[in-house]
Amino acid sequence: MKIAVIGSTNMDLVSYIDHIPEAGETREATEFHTACGGKGANQAIAAGRLGADVMMVTVIGDDLFGEKSMDNFLENNIDTNYVWTATDVASGVATIIVDDSSQNRILIHKGANSCLTPEVIEDAEAALGECGLIVLQLEIPMETVYAAIDMGNKLNVPVLLNPAPATKELSLEKACLCDFFIPNETELSILTGMPTGNIEEVKTAAQILVDKGLKNVIVTMGSKGSMWLSKDDYLVIPAEKVEAVDTTGAGDSYIGCFVENYSRTGSIPEAMKEASQYASFSVTRKGTQDSYLTRDEFDKLKK
Repeated sequence: MKIAVIGSTNMDLVSYIDHIPEAGETREATEFHTACGGKGANQAIAAGRLGADVMMVTVIGDDLFGEKSMDNFLENNIDTNYVWTATDVASGVATIIVDDSSQNRILIHKGANSCLTPEVIEDAEAALGECGLIVLQLEIPMETVYAAIDMGNKLNVPVLLNPAPATKELSLEKACLCDFFIPNETELSILTGMPTGNIEEVKTAAQILVDKGLKNVIVTMGSKGSMWLSKDDYLVIPAEKVEAVDTTGAGDSYIGCFVENYSRTGSIPEAMKEASQYASFSVTRKGTQDSYLTRDEFDKLKK
């Protein structure tokens, strides 16, 4: 099954620091690096490294960051036929600060991601019709997200929506047209206005979305694992116990692994179990895509 990831591509500018500066404070970073990122690209790369057949639909800038992003897709065997380059537009950039407790703060400039319009989705219709799953996030224009959801329904291709970064402007009517809805616990709280500090609170908040008509709500909960709730199902998959170094991109690694496994097995529980393991292993390494394991690396760690 081919997977279409429609979403953002960024260059990550990552600084590591002992603790986050206060307002007006200047602190020295202990480490710095640049890396390919963006939620859409992250999810595509994670799935691709695990062996999935992935098509990326995105827009990059005509700059060095755009060139590096394109090279990165090609190196990871991603189909780039629908990776467009915007003229005289800078690539998207994410400035990331990671403290010594492995927590992160992220500032995003959308750049060329704003050029991913509904017209791009229309141009890709024939290719999307050959896919078995469409994967979306919210780092691109909302009208494009809605156009992609509508396209998936028109073509009878299942749609997975990762509502990140979360916004209350998201139409739940459109979300109900998706087959999978995968927020993290913070995003779930923003979308529902409910507390999500523990598993019972997460279940209560997720139930609100199911009651509104969402088909499969899967909530990633960090060290607490992940939860699946639908009209007829409830399941919690625990996370692996690991020593976290950098949690940046862990949610994207979960989704990338989930869609790769689900495309092979068709089993939500099996896909959740493997995705929880994959995401747990990713936080033991620094970086975002740099922390994503290949299939061989992952299989060795699972044994």
